[in-house]
Amino acid sequence: MTRTVRLLGLCSFLCATLLAGALPGSADELRESAPPAVRGALTAPGAEAPGSELRAVRDSLSAEVDRLFEQWHRPDSPGAAVLVLQGGEAVHAKGYGMANLEHGVPIRTTSVFDIASVSKQFGAFALALLEADGLLSVDDEVHRYIPELPDFGRPVTLRHLVHHTSGIRDWPGTLSMAGWDYQDVLSFEQILRMAFHQKDLNFDPGSEYAYSNTGYNLMAETVARVSGVSFREFCQERIFGPLGMTRTHFHDDHTEVVRDRADSYRPAPGGGYRFVNNSLTALASSSLFTTVEDLARWVENFESPVVGGPEVVARMHERGVLNEGDTIPYAWGQSTRRYRGLETWSHTGSWAGYRTALLRFPEQRFAVVILANTSNMNPARLANQIADLYLDEHLLPEEPEEPRPEREPEDPWEPTLADLHEYVGEYRSDELHTSYWLEIRDDVLVARHFRTGERSFRPREPDRFQAGGFGEVHFLRDDTGAVVAFTANQARIRGLRFERVR
Repeated sequence: MTRTVRLLGLCSFLCATLLAGALPGSADELRESAPPAVRGALTAPGAEAPGSELRAVRDSLSAEVDRLFEQWHRPDSPGAAVLVLQGGEAVHAKGYGMANLEHGVPIRTTSVFDIASVSKQFGAFALALLEADGLLSVDDEVHRYIPELPDFGRPVTLRHLVHHTSGIRDWPGTLSMAGWDYQDVLSFEQILRMAFHQKDLNFDPGSEYAYSNTGYNLMAETVARVSGVSFREFCQERIFGPLGMTRTHFHDDHTEVVRDRADSYRPAPGGGYRFVNNSLTALASSSLFTTVEDLARWVENFESPVVGGPEVVARMHERGVLNEGDTIPYAWGQSTRRYRGLETWSHTGSWAGYRTALLRFPEQRFAVVILANTSNMNPARLANQIADLYLDEHLLPEEPEEPRPEREPEDPWEPTLADLHEYVGEYRSDELHTSYWLEIRDDVLVARHFRTGERSFRPREPDRFQAGGFGEVHFLRDDTGAVVAFTANQARIRGLRFERVR
């Protein structure tokens, strides 16, 4: 048996043994527990000691991970910090690419990233801690703690916020419609003010799932008001401090200097990269600054709870249930699904140039954390590819993707200029405190805003258009047939009304 064949057989055996948490304590025990072919390899003349073979296995797998990130591992490219945890131990931890291109600072495992929406599980955990303290119930109405939130005539509970079933509009879409750019200073207070001006819900609370960052920001405000300290302080005192997450904080001041911060980038047309500003402080929904090393401590708390105890950790895995009894994949700041036959819990994040993923396989005690500072990376896909390497013997064969049905070609409405002139005018949203002027440019209906420029309205059918930033636009008419308003409709924003004022 050649060394290569021995190594492949041993790799499969050791990985399976490690994942079962049953690696024997001595070389003799290891040989006795191994299958015959591997036992022969371990006792063959010239065979290396099991510790050496195990190191060779790990080195081989790490080299495969390196290959996944090699396109970013250059001095002129941003990249990622990557951590692989197996049985509570870091079996791969490495930085790829640069944290700062201007100063040539490489990414390390101690580099600090904004992890975007992966932050949500920490917001949910904070709420669960207060519930365990007996200071609130997730079935309490949000209005009880935040009376500034409008009374929508239908109760919105903290549970609805946790599972994205509240009907509260998602602020990235509403801010964009209001004329904000994502590189502007976007403060937590601004987000709350927008929520306090919402006129209606997207749907009856509990009837649907629609992802809402705003819901998690309202959770952060609830935690602060109930605990009597800022959300950042609460998380530091109750989560980060006890877990030893010394490089982690919720970023509540966009001017704060953060040591070892990885800046964010996006590819530039024609090559190279451009810096992407990040001045967001969206507590609980985003804006957690941390490292892969600190996140290893967080992952381990799911297996051996130091903070929260089994009760809170179990709460974190409770999936949402809709009014009709349907259970959704989303739990408390994390989603569950089966990947090639195995149960996983995960969340991804995307903001500015940051792209992040935290993927856990609880039954195998295996996890992957990828924190990237470039928008041209897909950490979710890369995390799955890393799992493919380490969990090969546990995974079912990949199922071929079903071909997508071909869409029938659309036969869009072709309005005349006279038709388009019916929509010309100024439209205002009191909810967003902003106005758009609809006019005709080169035979196309466009919406003009003093901050965002022009957005083209593409006709679909009479009174219905598609427009960037608005989604589906539905024009409304009065009893005389005159156009009086339009509504903007997206997956996370529905029926947002703009009244025609002239």
